[in-house]
Amino acid sequence: MYIPSYEDMLEAHERIRPHIRRTPIRTSDYLNDLAGCQLFFKCENFQEPGAFKVRGAANAVFGLSDEQARAGVATHSSGNHASCLSYAAMLRGIPCNVVMPRTAPQAKKDTVRRYGGV
Repeated sequence: MYIPSYEDMLEAHERIRPHIRRTPIRTSDYLNDLAGCQLFFKCENFQEPGAFKVRGAANAVFGLSDEQARAGVATHSSGNHASCLSYAAMLRGIPCNVVMPRTAPQAKKDTVRRYGGV
């Protein structure tokens, strides 16, 4: 199994930085008191597609060679990953094919289509 190095993580950070939002870290005195410790919440719901998965999707899409990217990308997902991959593909200008269950929420299907996923 390949374990990414620190350098791999830095390269991924640089690759996706132009395409994702820098999101805040929040805390809550109320929840800290309940838990008896300091809690931190990374607000990845502030990303354009609304999920942290955009980081991995953008890294995958922008890590493709031009030749690989011409073939497009594909996924099977009931929601967030489909939205995030469609969004990243839209940013790169490549096709994105998504297979979603019939039972996936209509709002999720609409988001995938809005980002160009088919």
